[in-house]
Amino acid sequence: MGIDFVLNGQAVRAEGRATTTLLDWLREERGLCGTKEGCNEGDCGACTVMVTDADGSKALNACILFLPQLAGKAVRTVEGIAGPEGTLHPVQEAMVAHHGSQCGFCTPGFVVSMATAHLNRRQDFDDQLAGNLCRCTGYAPIVRAAEAASQKPVPEWMLADGRQIASAGAEPAAADATTGQAAPYMPTSSDDLAKWYLAHPDATLIAGATDVGLWVTKQFRDLGEVVFLNRCADMRAIERDGEALRIGAAVTMTEMYDAMLPLHPSYAELIRRYGSVQVRNAATLGGSLANGSPIGDNAPALIAMGATLHLRRGDDRRELPLEAFFIEYGKQDRATGEFVEAVRIPTSAPNLRCYKLSKRFDQDISAVCGCFNVEIEGDTVAAARIAFGGMAGTPKRASAVEAALIGKPWSAETIAAALPAFAQDYSPMTDMRASSDYRLRTAQNLLSRYFADLAGQPTSVLAVQP
Repeated sequence: MGIDFVLNGQAVRAEGRATTTLLDWLREERGLCGTKEGCNEGDCGACTVMVTDADGSKALNACILFLPQLAGKAVRTVEGIAGPEGTLHPVQEAMVAHHGSQCGFCTPGFVVSMATAHLNRRQDFDDQLAGNLCRCTGYAPIVRAAEAASQKPVPEWMLADGRQIASAGAEPAAADATTGQAAPYMPTSSDDLAKWYLAHPDATLIAGATDVGLWVTKQFRDLGEVVFLNRCADMRAIERDGEALRIGAAVTMTEMYDAMLPLHPSYAELIRRYGSVQVRNAATLGGSLANGSPIGDNAPALIAMGATLHLRRGDDRRELPLEAFFIEYGKQDRATGEFVEAVRIPTSAPNLRCYKLSKRFDQDISAVCGCFNVEIEGDTVAAARIAFGGMAGTPKRASAVEAALIGKPWSAETIAAALPAFAQDYSPMTDMRASSDYRLRTAQNLLSRYFADLAGQPTSVLAVQP
């Protein structure tokens, strides 16, 4: 298998297995060891690279980025951030001037993230650097360096990738001559995917690889036949459909954030918190739902909004409420050869609020994620959709709690009376993230928080109230 792309300004062909990560290829085949392996799961940012395609330049984690995902794109590692004659990039100069490095292990990843943000003229430095962990320097000098560099113009050499993107894709081949592994299928539309997947139902679907990547790097699994979805343009579309949005399954979470911010700001904030810039740039909406994680943060928000899932198997399509898709832990209502094609959500849900509880505020897995969408007519609860993650083996609605609210006055007394119903809906487990008692109690507290939130009372967990 051969993949053509541009690396640090030079056209290259990468040979390897379909599930060879960019990080391994850079270090083992090219000797570019500036890109570090830290967590090898997309959490620490030491492996950050800049990838440019027709949609622009973005920071991505090389440790869970497979070579076929780079076909026809341009990659810059930390070795390619300085100019051709060794001229330092403004972020490199600023890191030196502001003493932004101590042990230096994390520094290459920081530099690439900062250079990508600098190229995109981003000023939200805390968010842009949240996916890069530093254990010794401290973030203050690094953020000061980013602020100082932001005043400098983008170097000419950093603009070259957009003009030099390789046009070739994967080399057609039945199998890798070295490993015997089947070459990956790389469809360009959902029609192509549907036809091929029907004939190869045991193949592994790979979109952003933020989850599947760990099957390789952590579980050392042989994925067999694989198909990459990132070229299916129609599955990356967001279309207005009356009073709803039809969102393609391959839409990234960065694109989701941008789409949700003006419509559902609370959900957008949830998206911002649950994944770093690098993860959001790769992860897809369809992937997060199809994997069926009981602690995935997308599902509770979408269920609370009444989202509809669009599934496809060959030429056959069907729709079902998202909450019906999750049957039990590890099992979803998806037939052999069937895949998630799109999700439909309403454009209006003014009372939607999403609350995430985690040990670390940003970039952490939820202990409890609760999403509330209550409709109030006059002083009475007309409708309610409440969903939680982390409380059961699947993302799950709080049906008993909803029933305790609907038809009742929207009051503190109604909220208090509804709290015991949580024990009817959920019997949460105890694990490393939280105890069962904690989960049940905090779920109840989140309903009280929601009542206060809609009443306009401050509810930020980051603010200390007198």
